[in-house]
Amino acid sequence: MVGSVHDAEDLVQETLLRAWKARDGYKPELASVRTWLYRIATNVCLTALDSRKRRPLPSGLGAPARDTEAPLQPALDVPWLEPFPDARFNVEARADLRLAWVAAVQELPARQRAVLVLRDVLQFSAAEVAQQLDTTVASVNSALQRAHAAVRVVGEAGGAGAVREADDPTKRSVVERYLRAFEAADVPGLVRLLAEDVILEMPPVPLWYQGRDDYARFMERVFRLNGAGWRAEIVTANGGQPTLAAYVPNRTPEGGYRAHTLQVFSVAEGLVTANVAFADPSIFEVFGLAR
Repeated sequence: MVGSVHDAEDLVQETLLRAWKARDGYKPELASVRTWLYRIATNVCLTALDSRKRRPLPSGLGAPARDTEAPLQPALDVPWLEPFPDARFNVEARADLRLAWVAAVQELPARQRAVLVLRDVLQFSAAEVAQQLDTTVASVNSALQRAHAAVRVVGEAGGAGAVREADDPTKRSVVERYLRAFEAADVPGLVRLLAEDVILEMPPVPLWYQGRDDYARFMERVFRLNGAGWRAEIVTANGGQPTLAAYVPNRTPEGGYRAHTLQVFSVAEGLVTANVAFADPSIFEVFGLAR
């Protein structure tokens, strides 16, 4: 709903506090505890979204950049979309939460967003959602239809890539090969793993690039500025998307490594189609990774 692990944790606390205060009013003959809690959670989210901006990725803000030597100035005033670690979330709810899908959902009005999540992700019936939102089944079905149409439009428009990523049993092996090339600062090795129209995004930097050539030129710049000797490990985010936690060597007498980016990949037909590289070190802590 809110596109942020940090915001979500705050809203879960608010949900549980409201539920505790309202516990004497719960009537089991009217709804299950699960339905009752999600009704509270939905209202908490809707209230929060009244006063918050949508959380975009850089590709949702404008056209791709062409200058791969442009200054990498963070836009700290933008509430960027955040990835979430699979290890901390409901296993059964992961399949439909890929980063591009969550980014597309951020474009929806709040109540359409709520209907989409309650129906498609949490699998509540239309009647249950109508009860949670104090509306009718017909209104729920209409909102879901409009939400599906809007999400398809966002996906077809490009941006962060396809809203749905085709299942590909080779995607982890692709990212493992990417990891080896990345640690070796081997740009030609990386390029061999990229789709022709691959997308590279780097929130909180608002610039983004599209195409294998610009991706390669940008990575040449990264390695030129930071040198070789990188280290990385693979985790997963947003429902099984392979994710690279990249560490750059400290060029100090103490040595060691420091967090650089958490890179969430989309892979299709054996090639990387998108890489969203989050440069905020606090994201490493969300994933339980050392800075």
